[in-house]
Amino acid sequence: MSDKVNRRKFLRGSAVAGAAGAAALATPAIAANHTTTLKMQAAWGGGIFLENAQSYVDRVHAMSGDALKIDLLSVDSVVKTSQMQDAVHRGVLDAAHYVPAYWYSKAKTASLFGTGPCFGWSSQEVLGWINYGGGQELFDELMDTLGLNVVSFFNSPMPAQPLGWFKEQITDASQMNGLKYRTVGLAADVLLEMGMSVVQLPGGEIQPAMKSGLIDAAEFNNPTSDRDFGMQDVSKHYHLASFHQSQEFFEVTFNKDKYNSLPAELQAILKYASEAENSNFYWHNTKRYADDLTTLAAEQGVNVYRTPDSVMQDQLTAWDVVVDRISAEDPFFAKVIDSQKSYAKNVMNYLNLNQPDYKLAYKHYFG
Repeated sequence: MSDKVNRRKFLRGSAVAGAAGAAALATPAIAANHTTTLKMQAAWGGGIFLENAQSYVDRVHAMSGDALKIDLLSVDSVVKTSQMQDAVHRGVLDAAHYVPAYWYSKAKTASLFGTGPCFGWSSQEVLGWINYGGGQELFDELMDTLGLNVVSFFNSPMPAQPLGWFKEQITDASQMNGLKYRTVGLAADVLLEMGMSVVQLPGGEIQPAMKSGLIDAAEFNNPTSDRDFGMQDVSKHYHLASFHQSQEFFEVTFNKDKYNSLPAELQAILKYASEAENSNFYWHNTKRYADDLTTLAAEQGVNVYRTPDSVMQDQLTAWDVVVDRISAEDPFFAKVIDSQKSYAKNVMNYLNLNQPDYKLAYKHYFG
């Protein structure tokens, strides 16, 4: 009798436990049916950078399933590029994909997060400083100081930007004096220091401005974008290598309240999708840039040169003047510069000692 009673109790308990377990399993399924949609505007109307923004979005979707969707909008869909950060801050947009140089007018320190002076490092090492050298904390402090309700992640280490397109080959730094030149961010201050007249224009306006004579020379970012803009139709002299913007990357920024309202796992996906896009960008874009440079030179009659060392040395000298001047005016700017120098001195000492001369090996095989 007691055995039967115990057996009945066991079966009833199992049934209850099974029902509870089924309910627990059902709960995530119900939650998964709810999709959070974020409206993200990019600073790009098309071309390879919009592809890069879409690649980040695709990674988020692949990891989040139906729980999170990013609605990616192209340039000017909701607000002008110059208004994007404010729009994210106010919640008009949930997110933006752009570069800090596009909002550095709020604080020149912003330009140090991607378009600052070169301390012998590349974009990869600047991202290392952001993630492991205190850079992210300094950026967050800058956002707090400016009272901006945003959270930002950085990704996609860009190769050094070319000096750009000129009406004639530049063989000496003296030829730069007086030229009307397009660039953005602190690079404008640097090239002004070198004696140039600087105009800051959006990417889509560069080629028409050079065609009309509004500017004499210009840079945007890379051979693929430059070719897409049709720069080869207004100039046949293209100079690679420069210190005016020798390290840059994308900023993916989110409204802080919106971001904090997400479950921790979705916050993690937004962050780590940014890290994943780092590698994809470098592998994908450097191949495209190389292919388009070959097309420009071999099929479209563009003369490709390496920028003379005299120009790049003058750029470094101008950077010193600009950095010293702004540091004297802005203690926080100076604080970021000191942090960057400390990181670069340590990390680049190791890399410079350890890296072999890859150009030597290239010449050995390809001449």
